[in-house]
Amino acid sequence: MAEETQERLEIQELLRRHPAEVAEILAALREEEAVELLRRLYLRRAAAAPLGEMDPEEAARLLAELNRDEAVQILSRMDPDDAVDLLAELPKETVQDILRRLEEREAKQLSELLSYPPDTAGGLMSPEVVALPQDMSCQEAIETLRRVAEETETVYYAYVVDEDRRLVGVLSLRDLVFARPEAPIRQVMRTDVVALPEDMDVEEVARTFDKYNFLALPVIDKEGRLLGIVTVDDVIDVIRAEDTEDMYKLAGAPLEERVDTPWWRSLRLRLPWLYLNLLTAFLAASVPAIFESTIARATALAAFMTIISGQGGNAGMQAITIVTRGMALGEVPKGKGWRILLKEVILGLLNGILVGLVVGLAAFLWKGNPWLGLVVFLAMVLNMLNAGVMGAVIPLSLRALGLDPALASSIFLTTFTDTLGFLFTLGLASLFMDKL
Repeated sequence: MAEETQERLEIQELLRRHPAEVAEILAALREEEAVELLRRLYLRRAAAAPLGEMDPEEAARLLAELNRDEAVQILSRMDPDDAVDLLAELPKETVQDILRRLEEREAKQLSELLSYPPDTAGGLMSPEVVALPQDMSCQEAIETLRRVAEETETVYYAYVVDEDRRLVGVLSLRDLVFARPEAPIRQVMRTDVVALPEDMDVEEVARTFDKYNFLALPVIDKEGRLLGIVTVDDVIDVIRAEDTEDMYKLAGAPLEERVDTPWWRSLRLRLPWLYLNLLTAFLAASVPAIFESTIARATALAAFMTIISGQGGNAGMQAITIVTRGMALGEVPKGKGWRILLKEVILGLLNGILVGLVVGLAAFLWKGNPWLGLVVFLAMVLNMLNAGVMGAVIPLSLRALGLDPALASSIFLTTFTDTLGFLFTLGLASLFMDKL
């Protein structure tokens, strides 16, 4: 009896918390504990909101542990866009079974949302949108908004449509409050509506929100018909996911891995990338092997060629990070990449000269040989120039091939800066061997 009372008190405490906080608690528990807590929340009709705040993959894993009727009830209470994100993580057979068990209207709504690619505005939108006919009065519009407020994800804006549900205007609550009650909303609405095409890429959606600073934007089809809305909280999720994806790809890290991924799975995910890096390392190491006699006659080169390749890698990462970020923000339109390349060529040459002078002077002071200083200086200039060029060419080339510009760019870059850095240093040393 005492245990039951304690459990009731704990649940009452959870029910007073924000769903995002409950989601954090669920994510921190062991799976069997999280499932048990989710069942207890379900019995109090309070499981949908926390699941909607969780990572869809984690939420789907917990939902799959419930019996099918419990899962269906929870999904029916979730916002449609959150429910679709969760369903996308479940096996197709499970999704079909759940859709068959839902009410016809809900099943049709979720099926339509699932038909959109997840990386588009259509895949991101919620169909719960307030659409008002343009002949409605402002007073009628306010009454309608009051009536649907609890069923709609956001009522910051109401959208005005014609007889064919084509979007013709937008209303803010402020517009309605200060308008004459009897005035038709077509006299109050704003016609310069910023809308998202249903097939717009999610990165472009995020840039549109960033540009206009709206809390929500409507989604339309090719005929201009209103389909739904995308809200700013969904866009924040997209930005976080895209930034994480770019960060992982840039480092050649597996997208599936998280900090709490079991070590044996992390090993399986990371090892292929490490083998790829090892292959490129063998390629770079083959250059010194070709110039063994040169290194034997001028051992100081061994120290300086690592400095030259390392500086090239650092400079290249600066360039590749700036260019990749610019692409993600839409600052590098297609056909204008040559401007970026020209800038990196100039920077690479200037950085090479300024850094090369320091390293060349150090080589001269160490060995007292001006020719060694000249070789090191020229090798540094060439490799820094190479780093700048590759820092622009790699992401631009990946984009031209239809691939993500962040796709393991660091591995490709290191291959060029290490291999050519060694080649420039040892090749120039071979030319000036009589002077060294």
